[in-house]
Amino acid sequence: MKRKIINISEEKCNGCGLCVNACHEGAIQLVDGKAKLVSDIYCDGLGVCIGECPQGAITIEEREAAAFDPAAVEAKKTVPQPPKTEKKACGCPGSMAMALKPACHATAEPGEVAPQLQQWPVQLHLVPVNAPYWENADLLIAADCVAVAYGDFQNKLLKGKKVIIACPKLDETTNYVDKLADILIINSIRSLTVAFMEVPCCSALVRIVKEALTKSGRNIPLDLVRIGISGNAENL
Repeated sequence: MKRKIINISEEKCNGCGLCVNACHEGAIQLVDGKAKLVSDIYCDGLGVCIGECPQGAITIEEREAAAFDPAAVEAKKTVPQPPKTEKKACGCPGSMAMALKPACHATAEPGEVAPQLQQWPVQLHLVPVNAPYWENADLLIAADCVAVAYGDFQNKLLKGKKVIIACPKLDETTNYVDKLADILIINSIRSLTVAFMEVPCCSALVRIVKEALTKSGRNIPLDLVRIGISGNAENL
């Protein structure tokens, strides 16, 4: 029969696994680091998983496919699964979205700075648009070079914040405004801090964030911090 069913682009999929959890029928699994439709009969074609994919890798297509079989879905759910080994929240590889708990961080030695990262992934291309850790978050959007140039990045900028990093010069930034706007629209972001380098190209990051904020229609406090190549920080 010809019907609507999901299609997953292997090229776009980054293996984050969010669609696997979103599919209540168990139609999707990660195979060799990519999301795969395991069987046509498990997919109802409604596409609930589409909204969970941060890469836009899932679409609905109409093609010849076996009919959706609710009985097979229920039978699949009753099959005993092998016991899972408990892991820390930080144990998943790659770009799977996760909130980082204190147990994920290495213990800082005396005199060392304790890591403050609270979520993964952090690169703008990879972060999900909708995630529990975005709710009521103070969000730091930092240029890639900031953490290298600014010695007190962990304590002065990152502490207490969720973070997104990007490079306005080297990244493919075509969808950055739209993606940031979606993050601001869907989630209750409390504040925005943009940390950027003093070099001219880096000011584009400020423009991207301001355009996204305007497009979102949200009234969110915005702080700008300019970092010098010599390591100084200046609040604007």
